[in-house]
Amino acid sequence: MFNSEDRPTGNGTVEGYDARVPSAAHRIVAIQGGGSGDIQRLMSLLAEHWRASGLRVTGVVEDVTPAVRKARGGSLLRNLSSGACYPLYQDLGPHSTACCLNPAGLAEACQAVIDDMDQSDVVVLSKFGKLEAERSGLFDAFVHAGMLNKCVLTSASPTFSASYSSFVGTFGRLVPADAAYLTAWARRASDVPRS
Repeated sequence: MFNSEDRPTGNGTVEGYDARVPSAAHRIVAIQGGGSGDIQRLMSLLAEHWRASGLRVTGVVEDVTPAVRKARGGSLLRNLSSGACYPLYQDLGPHSTACCLNPAGLAEACQAVIDDMDQSDVVVLSKFGKLEAERSGLFDAFVHAGMLNKCVLTSASPTFSASYSSFVGTFGRLVPADAAYLTAWARRASDVPRS
């Protein structure tokens, strides 16, 4: 399905994106330019493809079940190694106005990724969003991946582009949802010797 020899299909709309040059120097790339569900499905498919081609992949993606409320299990983080699912939201009742994100589910998902990370070539983390910008959510997994010099695939909405860019500095970039480009990046980035 994905072939690094294919011509990239990106439209170049993400600033700084050059479809011809997947740089191994960018250890962390964040996909932009598509619906959240489409990006999560792309990351899941890429992880399967990369694993089949011999790369060791760990991480989590968000699975959304249409027509099921998020707080009733309609949005879960799925571990790519074990298949375990972690609830992203908790049901606080119909009259609650509080944030219904499930900190316990996120913490458990984050720790499971960290536990698997030593033996991985590529780490997939569903998103760098509001919680990560506030140094919560999957933030510890991002930090641990950086300490181990792992390459990381994630997503970031335009709302959190500045926070993401500030966090990754020169080691990361924003890229479009381009399977061929991302496959070439994963192969190059995972071949970089670890110091």
